[in-house]
Amino acid sequence: MTEPVQRVDSDEAAMRLALEEARAAAAAGEVPVGAVVVKDGHVVARGRNAPIGTHDPTAHAEIVALRAAAQALGNYRLDGCTLYVTLEPCAMCAGAMLHARLARVVFGAADPRTGAAGSVLNVLGDPRINHQTRVDGGVLAEEGARLLRGFFEPRRGNASPLREDALRTPDAAFADLPGYPWAPHYVSDLPALSGLRLHHLDEGPPDAALTWLCLHGNPSWSFLYRHMIPAFTAAGHRVVAPDLIGFGKSDKPKKESAHSFVWHRQVLLELVQRLDLQRIVLVVQDWGGLLGLTLPMADPARYQGLLVMNTLLATGDAPLPAGFVAWREMCAQKPAYDIARLLRRGNPQMSAAECAAYAAPFPDAGHRAATRAFPAMVPEHAGEEGAAISRAARDFWRHRWQGRSRMVIGAADPVLGQAVMHHLQQDIRGCPPPVVLPQAGHFVPEHGSAIAQDALAYFTQAERRDHQHAEL
Repeated sequence: MTEPVQRVDSDEAAMRLALEEARAAAAAGEVPVGAVVVKDGHVVARGRNAPIGTHDPTAHAEIVALRAAAQALGNYRLDGCTLYVTLEPCAMCAGAMLHARLARVVFGAADPRTGAAGSVLNVLGDPRINHQTRVDGGVLAEEGARLLRGFFEPRRGNASPLREDALRTPDAAFADLPGYPWAPHYVSDLPALSGLRLHHLDEGPPDAALTWLCLHGNPSWSFLYRHMIPAFTAAGHRVVAPDLIGFGKSDKPKKESAHSFVWHRQVLLELVQRLDLQRIVLVVQDWGGLLGLTLPMADPARYQGLLVMNTLLATGDAPLPAGFVAWREMCAQKPAYDIARLLRRGNPQMSAAECAAYAAPFPDAGHRAATRAFPAMVPEHAGEEGAAISRAARDFWRHRWQGRSRMVIGAADPVLGQAVMHHLQQDIRGCPPPVVLPQAGHFVPEHGSAIAQDALAYFTQAERRDHQHAEL
């Protein structure tokens, strides 16, 4: 739509016209962003967001206005023109502005997540490109931001709104999972989460004699412990099984760089404190051990037992197991590997529905940043993140651990099998000879019913003995 006779005499006057377009976009159900193009003080084109209504991902307000201006002026080069837009342009729109040879861009509210005019990128001022466009931001910024807040707040009417840099697997993906009937619990106000929502199972009484803290690995989630949870709760105990961020029902950051060893450890430390878990038996497998084995040294009084299955401490001063190195190389070469097939190959006793359940949290590649990031996060050298923490944990388990330990080994695991676990056993003070399951592979808790019954007998016997000593 062109209005060649309308004049504007200031940036604010032009931005108010852009705000009118933004309001019209909101009324049509679109994100409220509006734009106008001005040349020699005349408005030559307007545009408003229309991707939803037009089924066009390129129909941002700026693109709509640029197209209209090019038609009005009869030239795709918009020399001497200024584009006003209520929100900082994205990379797509900034690129189009450079191709149009705009003289100037004026925006209202900054966009700290996708802004390409200085907030995240500086596309319009990059000296490596053969044209630069002058940028001025902050004109009527609060009015533009208010429109955006007013649009999104009613659509985020829950206590845990989804961050724009993360994804959340739809609840429908978890419907009718075999052997997983438990109600979800969520936290999003842990300081380390910065608003991300973390899911955990929490079954049994808070004052139970034992609390089983079950930590999963990659690419699994709390579904891994479905065979063990009923046994623990039937004994009157409490079970807490979180989904690491990026897995299960927890939020999933879009970028692999969001994940780090220290951050995931901090989230778990804060969760233990928030739930005030006491009399913990730490249950770990795979990454559940890499992270979980570093937790008790931060607050030893909370922990009285360890149930450890096919995992390791990556201390950076010893070579990583050859099986793990091969796994990491496979993940790098085939990052979209079939999770259900992976589970089926190592666990022939599982049903197709159970294998598919492991893949349920990851409906597409966008949800799988964590599965791609985690193999490379295992510390290989002494100076890498997590290695020093793991060495401190090794010292704790060797010299300061006062609780009881039980080790169960899946002997058919080609990644973290018997040799790796026997080495770890030597690092755990007072750890008795392990229970070896010849048919079990990497995902040992898939044989969890028998493991849980054995663990109950082992740890409750110790708990009763400790109670009797306390009475004496």
